[in-house]
Amino acid sequence: MMRKLILPYAEEAIASIHAGDDVIISGTVYVGRDQVHRRLCEALESGLALPFSFPGNAIYYMGPSPAPEGAVIGAAGPTTSGRMDPFSPRLIAAGLRVMIGKGPRKEPVRKAVEEHGALYLQAYGGCGALYSSCIISSETIAYPELGPEALLRIDVRDFPAVCIIDSRGMVYSG
Repeated sequence: MMRKLILPYAEEAIASIHAGDDVIISGTVYVGRDQVHRRLCEALESGLALPFSFPGNAIYYMGPSPAPEGAVIGAAGPTTSGRMDPFSPRLIAAGLRVMIGKGPRKEPVRKAVEEHGALYLQAYGGCGALYSSCIISSETIAYPELGPEALLRIDVRDFPAVCIIDSRGMVYSG
């Protein structure tokens, strides 16, 4: 089934998405990979403020390429989600509910998704040009010293994904 997910999301939107559903995302998405995840976990452990609020928001595991002249961003395909697995259960427990990446997740992540009613959405590998065409703005908001691994805020329109783990912990393998 096709679902629309408008970000920031309403809680009932997450529960309406099932494993195997195609999901079209529009709104604000945050972008961060493993080094951003490490820093977010360190901030939580130290009681420091996070650079963005988790509830209502999503994080996309992407390594952007430089923007060609006249473009908002270069290729914007997903990166391997498993690199975030050591950090994801902690971030989910702290309120992160929507993650977008590529590839399978380990069992502790699946359990955290189920326990906290989160979602893991998979973007399609090899579609960096498609995804860049869905991004209407991009801004570095934290950790600029990380270069391409800095924390970004992007606005997306009609960004396609598929639900791999739904809020009940069901896994789509299809």
